[in-house]
Amino acid sequence: MTAADPPPRAARLSIPDPVLTQLEDDGLLVAGVLDAVEAKLSAQVTSSHAFVDRAARYLISAGGKRFRPLLVALTGHLGPDGPTPEDPAPAALVDAGVIVELVHLATLYHDDVIDEAPARRGTPSANSRWDNTVAILTGDYLFARASDLSADLGVEVTRIMARTLARLCEGQIAEVQGSIGALPQEIPQLEPTREHYLEVISGKTASLIATSCRYGALLSGVDPDGVEAAARYGWNVGMAFQLSDDVLDIASDHEDSGKTPGTDLREGVRTLPVLLALEDDPDGELAGLLATELGDAEVARALTLLRGSDVLDRARDVAAGYVDAAIGELAGFGDRPIVTALQRLAAYALDRTG
Repeated sequence: MTAADPPPRAARLSIPDPVLTQLEDDGLLVAGVLDAVEAKLSAQVTSSHAFVDRAARYLISAGGKRFRPLLVALTGHLGPDGPTPEDPAPAALVDAGVIVELVHLATLYHDDVIDEAPARRGTPSANSRWDNTVAILTGDYLFARASDLSADLGVEVTRIMARTLARLCEGQIAEVQGSIGALPQEIPQLEPTREHYLEVISGKTASLIATSCRYGALLSGVDPDGVEAAARYGWNVGMAFQLSDDVLDIASDHEDSGKTPGTDLREGVRTLPVLLALEDDPDGELAGLLATELGDAEVARALTLLRGSDVLDRARDVAAGYVDAAIGELAGFGDRPIVTALQRLAAYALDRTG
């Protein structure tokens, strides 16, 4: 292994136990789809250009939860054409799982450039390992490989992903516009309000999770109304997961979360807990800190102020509302093991914040 290569994956997947518990026992076959996704991810990014091949595999090799392919596999059980003992990995679901994961990985390459992130998943980020140009073009390459694969599944699948990519870009641009000090003066700044924040995470996070669920339902033969319900379920889950991540960015230490606490504060991103605190006391100590250039001492003090208030509990309550909405979208699918599993998955968004 060279210095430019990420560490080997410790395990095939790192899906949280509360999600996978008893799935196979309940007849919800997901391992076949996820194994096939893992194999095809690597094959799909193969390039005759050695360095392109190496850069494209960089984050794939670093691992990840494969959360979006899991959602494709799970929602694939909602329809009659989902996984069965005779066919545990239907080709369409496998391809859809690869598409959503490639798109997700592509956004990570781009996000690290935007955030100037030094590391990703415990290894140097592609932009710090090589440079921004390599990271951006590698992300573009993964988008292209996802688009090529989507064409095999038909015009509708390709159209859905094209619209999702547009939402991802809109969300990312809106976040940058709302980040304090992120833009030159000639670019319009957006006020980082609660409405703006929710619109950002709807585009950046929830849109791709909604598409993962839409794909699973659509490609397993669910009727149009059911496909829309599955997509709405995914959108609400995506909102809840991002809200939970933002709580963890403040509430957890590095050992718990694997990321440096206060990352969003350092980047000038106003997440919901911060917005709630500023609404409560717009001229208080936290507002004063955030109006300055934040060093380690200022970030530590801001975290102390946020942790000592009720804003984390209030942000969790907002996330709980999205979880309840997600579970409500499952009502039309009846009392089935897959519905229980999807309910458990939605609840996990809150469970992981303690």
